Amino acid sequence: MKVVLFCGGYGTRMRSGTPGDVPKPMQLVGPRPLIWHVMRYYAHFGHTDFILCLGYGAHHIKEFFLNYQETTSNDFVLKNGHVELLSTDISDWSISFVQTGIDSPIGERLRRVRDHLDGDEVFLANYADVLTDAPLPEIVDRFTASGAGASMMVVPPPGTFHCIDVGDGNLVGGIAPVTDMPLWVNGGYFVLSQEIFEHIPEGGDLVADGCVEMAKRGRLLAYPHRGYWKPTDTVRERMALDEAYSKGDRPWALWEQKQGERSA
Repeated sequence: MKVVLFCGGYGTRMRSGTPGDVPKPMQLVGPRPLIWHVMRYYAHFGHTDFILCLGYGAHHIKEFFLNYQETTSNDFVLKNGHVELLSTDISDWSISFVQTGIDSPIGERLRRVRDHLDGDEVFLANYADVLTDAPLPEIVDRFTASGAGASMMVVPPPGTFHCIDVGDGNLVGGIAPVTDMPLWVNGGYFVLSQEIFEHIPEGGDLVADGCVEMAKRGRLLAYPHRGYWKPTDTVRERMALDEAYSKGDRPWALWEQKQGERSA
């Protein structure tokens, strides 16, 4: 199943303190950029055919993969000046690099790579800047069984705010963490069918146009996930992920888990 990654936006909230025109998916978490972690997640489940929707700072993404250093994250043997890799990351990946415009909305970026889907009825899509431990095979299976035209992973709203129930006379009737409320936000992991293209106009957006219209028609399935999910909209969030990585706290890195841990 092909994986479409949206990695061409400006990422304005991330750019403070960012050198040059490095796009958000190229921000480092450990020794590798965010987009690599997202791609490894999909590859872990056997999805290794990627379509990158490029835009702002595209050359950084191209150069990273064109000059990819397997030795950064793989064990190897160096003997007589020759490197023998003991494992590889991307040797079986297929990556299409497609320029989809500097200012294009995400829906338009998707429209511009439609031909690269080769007519596949169902495909995966992602913002390339959110990490999770969500069970992808289960997400796909639920979508397939539902007969829906699109699926969106939804998660509790992040943050440490509390919701206040204000009653008569402005008396507080209750206080609860926002994460305990029956509220869900877009988690950024999609399973889509070709039907989505019927509802995205030229210059349109994936969610505001495509998903909203699918929801009106009863064709959009939600997959609620309360497990690990971390966005990287700000420098602070990216730094927190980088710090967690350095401490070995990286539950999104399912490919690092031993077989026994995965089946537990």
